[in-house]
Amino acid sequence: VQLVESGGGLVQPGGSLRLSCGAAGIIFNNYAMAWYRQSPGKQRELVAVISRYGNTHYAGSVKGRFTISRDNAKNEVYLQMNSLKPEDTALYYCNAKFDNEYWGQGTQVTVSS
Repeated sequence: VQLVESGGGLVQPGGSLRLSCGAAGIIFNNYAMAWYRQSPGKQRELVAVISRYGNTHYAGSVKGRFTISRDNAKNEVYLQMNSLKPEDTALYYCNAKFDNEYWGQGTQVTVSS
């Protein structure tokens, strides 16, 4: 099983980024997909999750700024991040959960002027 994230980088406050995660080796349609993030010295936290049916849930700190979506035909999940803040700086991980749970390696997002 492989989850491969991409799209991270350095962006100024107020800017946007779109993260992508491609999944291989799982029946993607069965899995709830999520994005987590972890900053140095902090615990990994849930950012957003989308169920196999397309239902979404967001952390309060990102609600209204981030949008999670999935393309089952491409086995991909996305995180559109707008109005980025310095406190959004973190390593962002893709997560797949059904009968098992899998993690990607992470992609770094740095929000700084």
